[in-house]
Amino acid sequence: MSEAFHYPLRMGRLILLGMEEIIGRNGVHAALNLASHSEYINNYPPASSERSLPFKTISELHEALEQAYGPRGGRGVALRTGRAVFAYGLREYGSQLGLTEMAFRLLPLPTKLRVGGKALAELFNHQTDQVVRLEETEKSLLWHIERCPLCWERHSEDPVCHLAVGLLEESLYWLSGGKIFNVEETQCIARGDPTCTICIEKTPIT
Repeated sequence: MSEAFHYPLRMGRLILLGMEEIIGRNGVHAALNLASHSEYINNYPPASSERSLPFKTISELHEALEQAYGPRGGRGVALRTGRAVFAYGLREYGSQLGLTEMAFRLLPLPTKLRVGGKALAELFNHQTDQVVRLEETEKSLLWHIERCPLCWERHSEDPVCHLAVGLLEESLYWLSGGKIFNVEETQCIARGDPTCTICIEKTPIT
């Protein structure tokens, strides 16, 4: 049952604020109408840790971006929304994650990627019903989402968790002090894969 898994209201609010930054308030209203969640128009969830926003709601809102802007346009909006969500989330959760401490900022880049990735995964695993598992290979970090709200109950021929890709892109940009990394979703539960897996190459492009 989709109602069994939830995000905290605060994270739902951050997603809507991130969307608003990219497509404006009217764009958010249109997406909410498309997703059949007009109850959130001019009424974003409160900044509460109460875990009561269903995965299905998040998935429907994410899918509405593709309906409104087309597959390619929706992908771009979701990526940019993910980047904005990280910025909002850093203000909300940064001190809790330990990512804003000077000791962390002074770590070597490979260590920062590893420690930062683990801290972010733990945030989702402890604060939400999302399940994230990190795996490290010689050249990559693999972000496995084993229970994913972004594609919950969706079916697609292509990976669709673009918001998560954008969030990770921005987190890497911030962690590295402005470097760009190759980040790609290589598996998605929506197309029948066992996990939604996002591959992050450890060596920055620039």
